[in-house]
Amino acid sequence: MALPDTAPLLVGLLLIFHALGAWAIVEVNMEDKVEVMAGDTAQITCMFTTDEGLGGTTIQWFYVLPNKKRQRIYNKEPMHEAAEQNTPFTDRISLNVTGTAAVLVIRDVGVKDNLEFICVIKTITPEEAEGRTKLQVFKSPTFPTIEAVERGVSVNEEDPSKIGSCSVKNGYPKPNITWYRNNMPLRITPDEVDLKSSITIESSGLYSVQSELRMKVKKEDKDAKFYCEVLYFVPGATKMTESQHINITVYYPPTEVNIWVESPKGKIKEGDTLELRCENNGNYPSSITTIKHQNSGSSVENNKMVRTNVTRLDGGVYECTFTETDNFEEISGSTKVLVNYLESAVITPKDSITVMEEEELKASCNALSSLQTDITWFKNEKLVSKGNSLSVKSATFETAGMYKCVVTVPEMEGMKTSGTLQVNVKGSPQILGPGVQEVETYETTVNLNCSARGFPAPTIMWTTSDGKNLNALQTETEDGAQSVVTFKITSSVKVFCNASNDFGSKVVEFNIKAKSKGFVIAIIIIAILLLAILGSVLYFLYKKGRICGRSGKQDFSKRKSSKDNIVVEMKSDNTEEAILLGVNGEKQQPNDQ
Repeated sequence: MALPDTAPLLVGLLLIFHALGAWAIVEVNMEDKVEVMAGDTAQITCMFTTDEGLGGTTIQWFYVLPNKKRQRIYNKEPMHEAAEQNTPFTDRISLNVTGTAAVLVIRDVGVKDNLEFICVIKTITPEEAEGRTKLQVFKSPTFPTIEAVERGVSVNEEDPSKIGSCSVKNGYPKPNITWYRNNMPLRITPDEVDLKSSITIESSGLYSVQSELRMKVKKEDKDAKFYCEVLYFVPGATKMTESQHINITVYYPPTEVNIWVESPKGKIKEGDTLELRCENNGNYPSSITTIKHQNSGSSVENNKMVRTNVTRLDGGVYECTFTETDNFEEISGSTKVLVNYLESAVITPKDSITVMEEEELKASCNALSSLQTDITWFKNEKLVSKGNSLSVKSATFETAGMYKCVVTVPEMEGMKTSGTLQVNVKGSPQILGPGVQEVETYETTVNLNCSARGFPAPTIMWTTSDGKNLNALQTETEDGAQSVVTFKITSSVKVFCNASNDFGSKVVEFNIKAKSKGFVIAIIIIAILLLAILGSVLYFLYKKGRICGRSGKQDFSKRKSSKDNIVVEMKSDNTEEAILLGVNGEKQQPNDQ
C-alpha cells in the first residue's frame, strides 16, 4: 500500500523525537484466559494505552508454538492491516479495534486452538508492549456407556474379578471416570478393588476414556448396583453425568439347605402322592442336589422327589444334600415326614356271632391308626350305636341281621375303613302274621305264603286238614325262611304251615273258603233282567209321549207353565220331534222351548 504525502512528515517527527530523547509510554492489559465451547466464536480482547494515539500505533497478534516460538497471525499498521497467510487461522480470524480495545475474533474454534495468544502494541517511537491470553476450548463428551461382565462372578475367586467397563468418547479436556457401588465411590484398594483406565486421543484432538472395574465380590454384591460417573469441564463450570446402572451374577456357596413337603398341604395319609422340594441359599452353577430317604435308601439327583401311593413305610427322615462340584464341598438339610395310617377294621367276634334269644349280645370294633378315630355301628343303613362296643341286653329276632362297623378319622377327610358282623339269634321259629288266616276265593288254584324267623333257619312244611302233604318251594331269608305253595282246591279246606327247627315249631292255619261261581252267574243274570225292565219302562213312556224330544235349549221366558214345573227334554233316534213334558205331565209346544 502506498504511503500518503504526510508519511515523510511522520518519519521526520519520529527522528526529531528520537534526537530529543522523548519516548512515548505504551501499556497493554489482557485477561489470563478466555474460555469457549468448541464450534463457537472466541473473542480475545487486548486493552492498550499510548501517548501517541492510534495514528502511529501498530497492532500485531501471535500464537505460541509448541517449541515456544511465536507465529504471527495478524498485523495492523497505521496504513495497512491483514491476516498472515498460510496459518491455521488465516480464514477464521479478524480484528476489531474500537478506541483502545483491539479484539481478535476467531471463528469456529476447535480444540486445537487451545493455545496462548500474544497481543503486541508498537508506537512510532521504538517503545512497544505486549499481553498474553490463553484460549481454553471445551468439548462435552458423549453419554457414557457401561457393559457388565457376561459370565457370573464367584466369591471364591482369589484375584479381583472383572465387573464391567465404562467408556466415554470425544471430550475435551480429558473427562474423568469414577466407579460407584450402591452410590458409594470405589477407590483402588490392594487385593480388593482395581481400576484400570485407558486414554485415546482422536485425530480431532478430542479425548476418549475407558475404565475397567475389577473387584473381589461378596454374596451381598448379588443385589448391588454398579455405575460410572463422568466428570467433564465447560466454560466456567464442571459437569457430571451418570451411566445406566448394572448388576452382576454372583456365584456363592450355600450356608443353609431347606427341604420341605410341597404337597399335600397339611397331614399326609396312606395312598397320597408325596412331593418334596429342596432349595439352598447359595447360587452356584456347578452343583448337584440329591434328595434321599434314609429309611429306604432311595434317592434322586434333583431338587424334587415324588412318591405315589405312599404308605407308612415312606415316612421318616428325608435328607437333601448340595454338592459343589468344583471343590466337592457338601452341605445338607433334612425333614421328617409322618404318613398317617388307618388299618382295616377288626371286629370281635370275627365275621359272625350267634346268641340265644333273650341273651346279651356283645361285640367290639377297632382299627389301629396314627390319629384319633370315631367308630359307629349301622344296621340296614341306620345308626344303631356309637363307640367301639356293640351291646344288646336281650337279643330278639329283630336283633338278628348284618351289622356294619365304620371307623373314620375326623382330622383327615377320606380316611375311612369298615367291617361287617352277621348276628344270628337262636330260638324257636316265629311265623309272621296271625295264627289263623281266612282266605276266600272263587278260583280253583290258590297261592299261599308263609314266612318264619328263627335260627337255625326253620324248615317249613305244608299239610291240609285231610292229612295231605303239599310240595312247596322254600328259600332262606336274612332272619329265617320263606315258603310259597300253590295247589288246586275243589272245596273249602284248611291248610297248615308248620315251621320247625332244633328249638321248637310253630303252626299257622289258612282257612280257605271256596266260593261257587254259580252264585256269581246268578247275580249277573239278575242285573241283566233289571236292565231289561228299566229299558222296557223307558220305551213304554216314550210310546205314550211321556218322554220329550232332542231340543237341548229351553226358552223359559216364553213358557206359560207354572214356575214349579220341571221340564225334561227327551230325544228319539227315529224322530226329529222334540217333546217337552212338565212334571205334571202336560205337553209343551216346541215354540215354548
